Amino acid sequence: MSTTTTLPELERSAPVRHRPALSYELFPARSDVSFDRLRETVRHLEATGPDYVSVTSRTGHGNLDRVLELTEHVLAETSLRPLVHLTSVGSTRAQLVTIIHALLDRGVRGLLALRGDLPEGHRLEDDEIPFARPLVELIRDIERERTATLAGGRVSIGVAAYPHRHPESPTTSHDTEVLVAKERAGADFAITQVFFDAPVYCGLLERARAAGVRLPLVPGFVPATNPRRLARLAALSGVAPPRDLLHRLEIAADDVERRRIGVRFTVDLATRVLDAGAPGLHLFTFNSHAEALDVLDHLDLDRWSTASQGETR
Repeated sequence: MSTTTTLPELERSAPVRHRPALSYELFPARSDVSFDRLRETVRHLEATGPDYVSVTSRTGHGNLDRVLELTEHVLAETSLRPLVHLTSVGSTRAQLVTIIHALLDRGVRGLLALRGDLPEGHRLEDDEIPFARPLVELIRDIERERTATLAGGRVSIGVAAYPHRHPESPTTSHDTEVLVAKERAGADFAITQVFFDAPVYCGLLERARAAGVRLPLVPGFVPATNPRRLARLAALSGVAPPRDLLHRLEIAADDVERRRIGVRFTVDLATRVLDAGAPGLHLFTFNSHAEALDVLDHLDLDRWSTASQGETR
Protein backbone atom coordinates (compact mmCIF):
# COMPACT_ATOMS: atom_id res chain seq x y z
CA MET A 1 0.00 0.00 0.00
CA SER A 2 1.43 3.38 -1.01
CA THR A 3 1.64 6.32 1.33
CA THR A 4 1.17 9.98 0.51
CA THR A 5 4.03 12.35 1.24
CA THR A 6 3.24 16.03 1.47
CA LEU A 7 5.52 18.96 0.68
CA PRO A 8 5.67 20.11 4.33
CA GLU A 9 6.80 16.61 5.30
CA LEU A 10 9.54 16.71 2.67
CA GLU A 11 10.65 20.12 3.88
CA ARG A 12 10.89 18.89 7.46
CA SER A 13 12.85 15.78 6.49
CA ALA A 14 15.15 17.38 3.91
CA PRO A 15 18.73 17.61 5.17
CA VAL A 16 20.09 21.14 5.44
CA ARG A 17 23.79 21.36 4.62
CA HIS A 18 25.70 24.41 5.68
CA ARG A 19 29.25 23.17 5.43
CA PRO A 20 31.61 23.66 2.50
CA ALA A 21 31.96 20.95 -0.12
CA LEU A 22 33.97 17.91 1.01
CA SER A 23 35.66 15.31 -1.17
CA TYR A 24 38.47 12.77 -1.13
CA GLU A 25 40.84 11.33 -3.70
CA LEU A 26 41.32 7.56 -3.87
CA PHE A 27 43.77 5.39 -5.80
CA PRO A 28 42.54 2.13 -7.35
CA ALA A 29 43.93 -0.95 -5.62
CA ARG A 30 46.89 -2.80 -7.11
CA SER A 31 45.86 -6.22 -5.80
CA ASP A 32 42.92 -8.04 -4.27
CA VAL A 33 44.48 -7.72 -0.82
CA SER A 34 44.92 -3.96 -1.12
CA PHE A 35 41.37 -3.70 -2.49
CA ASP A 36 40.10 -5.23 0.76
CA ARG A 37 41.95 -2.52 2.68
CA LEU A 38 40.66 0.14 0.29
CA ARG A 39 37.06 -0.94 0.89
CA GLU A 40 37.63 -0.38 4.60
CA THR A 41 38.98 3.12 3.91
CA VAL A 42 35.97 3.89 1.70
CA ARG A 43 33.65 2.76 4.50
CA HIS A 44 35.27 5.14 6.99
CA LEU A 45 35.26 8.08 4.55
CA GLU A 46 31.64 7.46 3.59
CA ALA A 47 30.63 8.01 7.22
CA THR A 48 31.70 11.68 6.93
CA GLY A 49 29.15 12.35 4.18
CA PRO A 50 31.42 13.67 1.41
CA ASP A 51 29.95 15.14 -1.74
CA TYR A 52 32.02 12.79 -3.90
CA VAL A 53 35.19 10.71 -4.03
CA SER A 54 37.57 11.00 -6.95
CA VAL A 55 39.06 7.88 -8.54
CA THR A 56 42.48 8.38 -10.10
CA SER A 57 43.74 6.65 -13.23
CA ARG A 58 47.19 6.25 -14.70
CA THR A 59 48.25 8.09 -17.81
CA GLY A 60 47.08 5.97 -20.73
CA HIS A 61 44.52 4.21 -18.51
CA GLY A 62 46.83 1.26 -17.99
CA ASN A 63 44.94 0.41 -14.79
CA LEU A 64 41.46 0.75 -16.30
CA ASP A 65 40.33 -2.60 -14.86
CA ARG A 66 41.16 -1.44 -11.34
CA VAL A 67 39.59 1.98 -11.95
CA LEU A 68 36.35 0.29 -12.98
CA GLU A 69 36.58 -2.09 -10.01
CA LEU A 70 36.72 0.78 -7.53
CA THR A 71 34.14 2.84 -9.41
CA GLU A 72 31.66 -0.05 -9.52
CA HIS A 73 32.19 -0.70 -5.80
CA VAL A 74 31.47 2.95 -4.97
CA LEU A 75 28.34 2.95 -7.14
CA ALA A 76 26.94 -0.41 -6.06
CA GLU A 77 28.01 -0.74 -2.43
CA THR A 78 28.03 2.82 -1.07
CA SER A 79 26.01 6.03 -1.12
CA LEU A 80 28.99 7.91 -2.56
CA ARG A 81 29.27 9.56 -5.96
CA PRO A 82 32.45 8.87 -7.93
CA LEU A 83 34.38 11.50 -9.84
CA VAL A 84 36.49 9.45 -12.26
CA HIS A 85 39.75 10.84 -13.65
CA LEU A 86 40.21 10.86 -17.43
CA THR A 87 43.67 11.54 -18.85
CA SER A 88 44.03 12.36 -22.52
CA VAL A 89 47.73 11.60 -22.98
CA GLY A 90 48.50 8.02 -23.92
CA SER A 91 45.02 7.22 -25.23
CA THR A 92 43.58 7.72 -28.68
CA ARG A 93 40.44 9.76 -29.19
CA ALA A 94 38.57 6.55 -30.04
CA GLN A 95 39.74 4.90 -26.82
CA LEU A 96 38.63 7.90 -24.78
CA VAL A 97 35.20 7.78 -26.43
CA THR A 98 34.91 4.11 -25.46
CA ILE A 99 35.94 4.81 -21.85
CA ILE A 100 33.55 7.76 -21.48
CA HIS A 101 30.62 5.70 -22.78
CA ALA A 102 31.55 2.81 -20.48
CA LEU A 103 31.61 5.09 -17.44
CA LEU A 104 28.30 6.72 -18.33
CA ASP A 105 26.76 3.28 -18.87
CA ARG A 106 27.78 2.34 -15.34
CA GLY A 107 26.09 5.42 -13.88
CA VAL A 108 29.07 7.74 -13.50
CA ARG A 109 28.05 11.38 -13.77
CA GLY A 110 31.25 13.07 -12.60
CA LEU A 111 34.47 13.21 -14.65
CA LEU A 112 37.76 14.97 -13.98
CA ALA A 113 39.30 15.93 -17.33
CA LEU A 114 43.10 16.02 -17.23
CA ARG A 115 45.89 15.94 -19.75
CA GLY A 116 47.98 13.71 -17.51
CA ASP A 117 51.72 13.68 -16.99
CA LEU A 118 53.76 13.29 -20.14
CA PRO A 119 55.88 10.13 -19.87
CA GLU A 120 59.57 10.80 -20.45
CA GLY A 121 60.31 10.83 -24.17
CA HIS A 122 56.62 10.62 -25.10
CA ARG A 123 55.66 12.15 -28.44
CA LEU A 124 52.03 13.00 -29.03
CA GLU A 125 50.43 11.04 -31.82
CA ASP A 126 47.98 12.57 -34.29
CA ASP A 127 45.03 10.74 -32.69
CA GLU A 128 45.84 11.84 -29.13
CA ILE A 129 44.08 14.73 -27.43
CA PRO A 130 46.94 16.99 -26.29
CA PHE A 131 45.23 19.09 -23.59
CA ALA A 132 42.42 19.02 -21.06
CA ARG A 133 40.33 21.64 -22.90
CA PRO A 134 39.55 19.47 -25.96
CA LEU A 135 38.90 16.54 -23.60
CA VAL A 136 36.22 18.64 -21.87
CA GLU A 137 34.76 19.38 -25.31
CA LEU A 138 34.74 15.66 -26.17
CA ILE A 139 32.85 14.83 -22.97
CA ARG A 140 30.27 17.52 -23.74
CA ASP A 141 29.88 16.20 -27.30
CA ILE A 142 29.16 12.70 -26.00
CA GLU A 143 26.82 14.11 -23.39
CA ARG A 144 24.79 15.86 -26.11
CA GLU A 145 24.56 12.61 -28.08
CA ARG A 146 23.23 10.84 -25.00
CA THR A 147 20.86 13.49 -23.66
CA ALA A 148 17.85 11.18 -23.89
CA THR A 149 19.54 8.25 -22.14
CA LEU A 150 20.79 10.60 -19.43
CA ALA A 151 17.17 11.71 -18.92
CA GLY A 152 18.20 15.22 -19.80
CA GLY A 153 20.78 15.10 -17.03
CA ARG A 154 24.16 16.75 -17.18
CA VAL A 155 27.60 15.34 -16.55
CA SER A 156 29.64 17.33 -14.04
CA ILE A 157 33.15 18.00 -15.35
CA GLY A 158 36.06 19.00 -13.16
CA VAL A 159 39.48 20.20 -14.27
CA ALA A 160 42.81 21.00 -12.60
CA ALA A 161 43.93 24.45 -11.43
CA TYR A 162 47.42 25.49 -10.41
CA PRO A 163 48.07 27.81 -7.44
CA HIS A 164 51.75 27.64 -8.35
CA ARG A 165 52.84 28.00 -11.97
CA HIS A 166 52.50 24.76 -13.91
CA PRO A 167 55.99 23.31 -14.49
CA GLU A 168 55.51 23.51 -18.27
CA SER A 169 53.86 26.94 -18.30
CA PRO A 170 55.84 30.11 -19.05
CA THR A 171 53.83 32.29 -16.63
CA THR A 172 50.97 32.20 -14.15
CA SER A 173 49.08 34.43 -16.62
CA HIS A 174 49.27 31.58 -19.13
CA ASP A 175 47.87 29.21 -16.50
CA THR A 176 44.96 31.61 -16.02
CA GLU A 177 44.31 31.70 -19.78
CA VAL A 178 44.21 27.90 -19.82
CA LEU A 179 41.69 27.90 -16.96
CA VAL A 180 39.52 30.39 -18.83
CA ALA A 181 39.60 28.12 -21.89
CA LYS A 182 38.60 25.08 -19.81
CA GLU A 183 35.62 26.95 -18.38
CA ARG A 184 34.51 28.10 -21.83
CA ALA A 185 34.80 24.51 -23.08
CA GLY A 186 32.27 23.41 -20.47
CA ALA A 187 34.07 22.69 -17.19
CA ASP A 188 31.98 23.07 -14.03
CA PHE A 189 34.60 23.31 -11.30
CA ALA A 190 38.32 22.97 -10.66
CA ILE A 191 40.40 21.17 -8.04
CA THR A 192 43.75 22.72 -7.28
CA GLN A 193 47.07 20.99 -7.17
CA VAL A 194 48.80 20.89 -3.81
CA PHE A 195 50.06 24.05 -2.08
CA PHE A 196 51.32 24.84 1.41
CA ASP A 197 50.68 28.56 1.81
CA ALA A 198 47.24 30.20 1.95
CA PRO A 199 48.27 33.36 0.03
CA VAL A 200 49.25 31.16 -2.91
CA TYR A 201 45.65 29.90 -3.17
CA CYS A 202 44.32 33.44 -2.67
CA GLY A 203 46.54 34.62 -5.52
CA LEU A 204 45.07 31.96 -7.81
CA LEU A 205 41.56 33.03 -6.79
CA GLU A 206 42.29 36.70 -7.47
CA ARG A 207 43.86 36.03 -10.89
CA ALA A 208 41.00 33.77 -11.92
CA ARG A 209 38.25 36.18 -10.85
CA ALA A 210 40.02 39.10 -12.53
CA ALA A 211 40.04 37.07 -15.77
CA GLY A 212 36.31 36.37 -15.49
CA VAL A 213 36.54 32.77 -14.28
CA ARG A 214 33.51 31.81 -12.20
CA LEU A 215 34.34 28.16 -11.61
CA PRO A 216 34.43 27.07 -7.97
CA LEU A 217 38.14 26.55 -7.25
CA VAL A 218 38.27 23.72 -4.71
CA PRO A 219 41.61 23.64 -2.86
CA GLY A 220 43.40 20.30 -2.70
CA PHE A 221 45.16 19.34 0.54
CA VAL A 222 47.45 16.50 1.50
CA PRO A 223 47.53 15.69 5.23
CA ALA A 224 51.12 16.78 5.86
CA THR A 225 52.10 13.98 8.23
CA ASN A 226 54.63 11.97 6.21
CA PRO A 227 57.92 13.69 5.25
CA ARG A 228 58.84 11.05 2.67
CA ARG A 229 55.46 11.45 0.96
CA LEU A 230 55.89 15.22 0.96
CA ALA A 231 59.32 14.83 -0.62
CA ARG A 232 57.88 12.63 -3.37
CA LEU A 233 55.11 15.15 -3.98
CA ALA A 234 57.70 17.92 -4.26
CA ALA A 235 59.64 15.90 -6.83
CA LEU A 236 56.50 15.25 -8.90
CA SER A 237 54.87 18.68 -8.66
CA GLY A 238 57.81 21.00 -8.12
CA VAL A 239 56.02 22.39 -5.04
CA ALA A 240 58.21 22.02 -1.95
CA PRO A 241 56.70 21.99 1.54
CA PRO A 242 58.02 24.51 4.08
CA ARG A 243 61.44 23.59 5.41
CA ASP A 244 60.31 24.30 8.95
CA LEU A 245 57.48 21.78 8.60
CA LEU A 246 59.80 19.12 7.21
CA HIS A 247 62.31 19.76 10.00
CA ARG A 248 59.67 19.41 12.71
CA LEU A 249 58.37 16.20 11.15
CA GLU A 250 61.84 14.72 10.85
CA ILE A 251 62.86 15.43 14.47
CA ALA A 252 59.50 14.35 15.94
CA ALA A 253 59.90 11.84 18.75
CA ASP A 254 57.53 9.29 17.24
CA ASP A 255 54.72 8.75 14.73
CA VAL A 256 52.13 10.10 17.15
CA GLU A 257 53.90 13.45 17.46
CA ARG A 258 54.62 13.50 13.72
CA ARG A 259 50.93 12.96 12.99
CA ARG A 260 49.93 15.69 15.44
CA ILE A 261 52.32 18.18 13.80
CA GLY A 262 51.16 17.37 10.27
CA VAL A 263 47.45 17.42 11.09
CA ARG A 264 47.80 20.76 12.90
CA PHE A 265 49.60 22.28 9.92
CA THR A 266 46.95 20.99 7.50
CA VAL A 267 44.05 22.19 9.67
CA ASP A 268 45.59 25.67 9.99
CA LEU A 269 46.12 25.88 6.23
CA ALA A 270 42.57 24.69 5.46
CA THR A 271 41.14 27.14 7.99
CA ARG A 272 42.92 30.11 6.41
CA VAL A 273 41.83 29.11 2.93
CA LEU A 274 38.20 28.56 3.93
CA ASP A 275 38.22 31.91 5.72
CA ALA A 276 39.41 33.42 2.43
CA GLY A 277 36.31 32.08 0.65
CA ALA A 278 37.26 28.64 -0.68
CA PRO A 279 34.10 26.67 -1.59
CA GLY A 280 35.27 23.44 0.04
CA LEU A 281 38.20 21.12 0.46
CA HIS A 282 39.50 18.09 -1.40
CA LEU A 283 41.74 15.73 0.57
CA PHE A 284 44.36 13.59 -1.16
CA THR A 285 44.13 10.53 1.10
CA PHE A 286 46.73 8.18 -0.43
CA ASN A 287 44.15 5.51 0.51
CA SER A 288 44.62 6.17 4.22
CA HIS A 289 41.56 7.38 6.05
CA ALA A 290 43.11 7.99 9.48
CA GLU A 291 44.93 11.25 8.70
CA ALA A 292 42.03 12.62 6.66
CA LEU A 293 39.62 11.93 9.52
CA ASP A 294 42.02 13.57 11.97
CA VAL A 295 41.97 16.72 9.84
CA LEU A 296 38.16 16.73 9.76
CA ASP A 297 37.94 16.13 13.51
CA HIS A 298 39.83 19.38 14.09
CA LEU A 299 37.91 21.43 11.51
CA ASP A 300 34.51 22.86 12.39
CA LEU A 301 33.15 22.82 8.85
CA ASP A 302 29.73 24.04 9.93
CA ARG A 303 31.17 27.43 10.87
CA TRP A 304 31.48 28.24 7.15
CA SER A 305 27.93 28.72 5.91
CA THR A 306 27.01 28.25 2.26
CA ALA A 307 26.19 31.95 2.13
CA SER A 308 29.82 32.81 2.79
CA GLN A 309 30.87 30.81 -0.27
CA GLY A 310 28.95 32.93 -2.77
CA GLU A 311 32.03 35.01 -3.62
CA THR A 312 33.75 31.99 -5.17
CA ARG A 313 30.91 30.60 -7.26
